[in-house]
Amino acid sequence: MTALLKARYYKATGAAGKKYSLPADPFDGVVHERAIYAAVKAYLANQRQGTASAKNRAVITGGGRKPFRQKGTGRARAGTIRSPIWRGGAIVFPPIPRDYRQTLPKKVQRLARRSAFNARAAEDRVVVLEAFAMEEPKTRQLIKLLDKLGLGDDKVLILTAADESKVYLSARNVPNLQVKRYGHESTYDVLWADCLLIEEGALTGGAPRADADGPVEDAAAAPAAAENEDA
Repeated sequence: MTALLKARYYKATGAAGKKYSLPADPFDGVVHERAIYAAVKAYLANQRQGTASAKNRAVITGGGRKPFRQKGTGRARAGTIRSPIWRGGAIVFPPIPRDYRQTLPKKVQRLARRSAFNARAAEDRVVVLEAFAMEEPKTRQLIKLLDKLGLGDDKVLILTAADESKVYLSARNVPNLQVKRYGHESTYDVLWADCLLIEEGALTGGAPRADADGPVEDAAAAPAAAENEDA
């Protein structure tokens, strides 16, 4: 049986709490590197517009008349001024509009997403926050909270339990912050971030768990007996 992964836990005020036992879904401890590779490759391919275009000899205008006679000039034969070897001529193998989109089976997508979460959790790059106590959008307040959690210099993906417009508006002008509702993130989003900041309600599906409260001096030094039970 795979050992439960744990993450740092903080109260809404930024005070450290006991170590948090992450739920088995999606934190089952399995990291499938091939699935991650396929998911990231498909994501990057799907970002390409595929609108690059240039003209070949079939579509370029002009060049219908032979530029000079075949023999007697001492020059190489030429049938058109739109030849690719002439300046201003056509392109031999030009880029043409195409679709780069790749699709993955849903099971592979889910496996890649779980693997990305497990990879971050195994590196201690998952932080669980009790809730975002923001009465109004304030970028300064959000940055101050991240500094308290020790995430001020990292690329952070914030996963909220619901559509938190206050958090989104507070983070939209900060280059290294992304805010998404939990479940709407992609494998690439998880791997892009140095650290994941997950609202507790996103993992529990509701209110904070009763056994996850109680700030301590050092979350890493909290005794195992005081750790919360499995979700």
